[in-house]
Amino acid sequence: MANNNRKGEGAPPSHIHVGKTEKKTNWLAWLALALGLLALLFALSRCGRDEPVAQVAPAAVPVAEPVAPPAPTVVAVPAGTSTVGAYLAGSEPLPRTFVFEKLNFDTAGNIVRTEDQAEVAALIATLKQHPTSRMRVVGYADARGASDANTALGKSRADSVKASLVAGGIEADRIETASGGETNPVDSNATAAGQAENRRTELVVLQR
Repeated sequence: MANNNRKGEGAPPSHIHVGKTEKKTNWLAWLALALGLLALLFALSRCGRDEPVAQVAPAAVPVAEPVAPPAPTVVAVPAGTSTVGAYLAGSEPLPRTFVFEKLNFDTAGNIVRTEDQAEVAALIATLKQHPTSRMRVVGYADARGASDANTALGKSRADSVKASLVAGGIEADRIETASGGETNPVDSNATAAGQAENRRTELVVLQR
């Protein structure tokens, strides 16, 4: 006969009582899970960020120095004999060439014309103010005629100018002469006006 005092013996209990130890264990487990989730979220957020990239200065590109254009060729035009005095009083390098403004010769001629005497006289006065100066007179011809004849004509023209200077009181040993012939024209030999310009005389200062 069953023992009535042992009710429900062998049947599962209808209520489960959880002790304080079991509640504390469950709370710690949830806390650990929450912390793990936070750590995972933090790690994911860090992965999504771009790592800072160091700024690299661009390499310096050598810049070629600008090349100056070549200087234009300057053809020196002889100064007029009216500036010889200022040159002799200055310190510019020697030698220096001057052209007579009004000392051209007639075709095939070597005589200093009357209208050119004033310029010769002005040069004589300048040379007297600079008694240690030395000059070379160079005579030229136009391109008509034979080259040898024009060379001789140029020399005779230079000698004629020297004679005028000496007649005006300049020592002969201060003046030498030379011929440029038909070389080095200053104007066209195709026109009468150009030919007249080429029948010229130049003065080269050799010494102050």
